[in-house]
Amino acid sequence: MDFMKLLKSLEELLYEVVCWLVFYPLTLWRSLADPLRMMRYADEELADRPQDQYEDTLSPPLFLLLTLLLAQAISQAVPSLYDSSTLPPILSSTANLLIARGVIFSVLPLVMAVTLVRRKNIRLTRDTLRPPFYSQCYVAALFVLIAGIGLDLMLIPHQAGLATGAALFAVAVGWYGQAQVRWFKRDLHITTVAGVGLFVSRFLMAVIVILGVALAIGWTLKSWK
Repeated sequence: MDFMKLLKSLEELLYEVVCWLVFYPLTLWRSLADPLRMMRYADEELADRPQDQYEDTLSPPLFLLLTLLLAQAISQAVPSLYDSSTLPPILSSTANLLIARGVIFSVLPLVMAVTLVRRKNIRLTRDTLRPPFYSQCYVAALFVLIAGIGLDLMLIPHQAGLATGAALFAVAVGWYGQAQVRWFKRDLHITTVAGVGLFVSRFLMAVIVILGVALAIGWTLKSWK
């Protein structure tokens, strides 16, 4: 009986993983083509029963996690481009680089989500933070992918990919910024100028938090050695 339950669980796991091959690119395309609609969709799906949520896409946190793994895989696909001696110590190993990516691209949706909750004068709890954070995961994932590739190119030795990497990173920031501004305008009922100012200030705040957390991780890893 226990063996049959285990077999059934493995069947469900295999089916779920295989489904990612269909629903990951579908979710990626929808997030790219209409980010605001996907952000609204993330909110609406949370109102459904757990078993009925995100039936035709991947859930936002899972989508962000898989995109982090994909970005890391792209980085490792062409190892000859990298000279490990040129990387900061904290990024000198694959594991540490994945941790750094996770920190960078998880802080951004968190900061934006907290901003929305606070600006709406809603009490900040795990329940009130969940909908905006889930919404943010969809747009953050695209930023992860494009900006991550741009950063990788900028780290190529001898500045061989600096211009291309900087251009990709700028495109990522521009796309991410316009999605955030529209999101703030819709949910907070503010002007475009106010939305741009809010995005820039929160983006800079997220960068400061990222640097602080990265330094803390670096100090922790160093102390373990």
